[in-house]
Amino acid sequence: MKARIKWVQDATFLGESGSGHAVVMDGPPDHGGRNLGVRPMEMLLLGMGGCTAFDVVSILKKSRQDIRDCVAEIEAGRADREPKVFTRIHVHFIVTGKDLSEKRVARAVELSAQKYCSASIMLGKTATITHDFEIRP
Repeated sequence: MKARIKWVQDATFLGESGSGHAVVMDGPPDHGGRNLGVRPMEMLLLGMGGCTAFDVVSILKKSRQDIRDCVAEIEAGRADREPKVFTRIHVHFIVTGKDLSEKRVARAVELSAQKYCSASIMLGKTATITHDFEIRP
């Protein structure tokens, strides 16, 4: 896997993935940025959220659940001092579908957290990560 980060100006950077996609990252004005894109630490949370949501949807589809939507809402806290690593992360899944099994949704969330989501497992080295979910028809 490869990535390339190019400084654009001030606190603005262009991140290019090895798969050919690009994203703008920028800092807040009080750090020289112009608020043109996500912050790099927000990008970590987005990556983790995408990773775990991907797992949950994939696991539920494989277990023949009629899933229609999946949203992962994430709240995180960071250390007060440098390095300001994540110290706590909570992921709340909102899973929508027809006749979804609560047991299977719980298992999908658990499997993602403990076995499949590399981003969650890596961030779990510095942060306490918790999960919960709700099922909507």
